[in-house]
Amino acid sequence: MSELILALTAGGVVGLALGALGGGGGVLAVPALIYLLGFTPVEATTASLLIVTVTSLTALYAHARAGAVRWRSGALFAAAGVLPAAATASLADRLPGALLTAAFAGVAGLAALRMLRPDTPEPATVRPLKAAGTGAGLGALTGLLGVGGGFLAVPALVGVLAFELRAAVATGLLVVSVNSVVSLAVRGGSGTGVDWAVVAPFTAAAVLAAWDGKRLAAKMPDAMLRRVFAGVLLAVAVLMLVDAVR
Repeated sequence: MSELILALTAGGVVGLALGALGGGGGVLAVPALIYLLGFTPVEATTASLLIVTVTSLTALYAHARAGAVRWRSGALFAAAGVLPAAATASLADRLPGALLTAAFAGVAGLAALRMLRPDTPEPATVRPLKAAGTGAGLGALTGLLGVGGGFLAVPALVGVLAFELRAAVATGLLVVSVNSVVSLAVRGGSGTGVDWAVVAPFTAAAVLAAWDGKRLAAKMPDAMLRRVFAGVLLAVAVLMLVDAVR
């Protein structure tokens, strides 16, 4: 299969995940770039940041037009992650590829477990210190591993800032976008190149497929979508962990 077809196919899968579940695109993009398209771990995390940035900003625009984004709270939450995102982004190209792969395997496993866990209502109490700590952690994760962290941002906004789910999904895209832009700016300054012949069609396919993902989510039970996505992520986590330790 040609590189272009692989990029388009992988981008479509990433876009479907983002559109259907509101997160998880970066967790699929990185292993696809490494194992299907031959990127190194550092190159894959940088390219994933670009893909996540474009798709998140596109989705954020749609949610903003619908009036679902809580700009002030989201901006404060995202601000806590700016410095950690910049710091970890500057470290990524200095770490061994095997270490990045193992760390990513852990994140993929965590995302899978989060998808399998049933949602439970949280007390509607805003906790500023916990919100700042959570925002900082999401920023660090984005900078180091090239994932937007939407699968963690949405439940954090619900549980920590007492958002309803619709506002959490929309505002989570703002947090993801800010962290990704900051991390990408630092990575760009470090000289890590981007293979545009692969990344451009990958990103375009992801953006277009995200709209199909939204329609898919309206037709399929949420629990089924979560189980399918979790199964894929667990397989990815095992594959990457085996690759890291061998």
